[in-house]
Amino acid sequence: MQISVRLTDEFIELAKENTGNNVETCGILGASFRDGTYYVTMLIIPKQEATAHSCQAVSEEEIHAILSEQSLYPAGWIHTHPSQTCFLSSIDLHTQYSYQVMLPEAVAIVIAPTDPTRNCGIFRLTDPGGMGVLRECSESGFHAHRETTDGGPIYETCSKVIFNPNLRFEIVDLRSAP
Repeated sequence: MQISVRLTDEFIELAKENTGNNVETCGILGASFRDGTYYVTMLIIPKQEATAHSCQAVSEEEIHAILSEQSLYPAGWIHTHPSQTCFLSSIDLHTQYSYQVMLPEAVAIVIAPTDPTRNCGIFRLTDPGGMGVLRECSESGFHAHRETTDGGPIYETCSKVIFNPNLRFEIVDLRSAP
């Protein structure tokens, strides 16, 4: 998967007001597919409901309509942790599961501006380990997950993303749309 080197900075700017108010912001990554590679060419900022520790897109049909119109795949998501470290919470794991079920290459990007050791991470659920744990979990909200059957991690840092300085992408901000 290739992502523009500017995507995270542009998202940080779009999330600035929420981040300053300790409220999460989320976005959806739309990608085209050619020559065996996904290229993230769209960042959609959906209408959303958010708190200091969670963010949920609303009016998801708008997101799907845009992706469909542009013939793009839902290649993952990006969100902020305004006052937390750079990790995937239990709620984030369930969100990531829904993306990875549709597209195994899907990623979760976390922006954590106050984390002193890592302010940006790109993650995926391990497969089969993490995917198996999430497939069987019916809990919601913040909760602990069982160990994977192989004793490995539920998620890992994704090393297969290339930051491309020449890749163009479009931003569609639906938060102020009627």
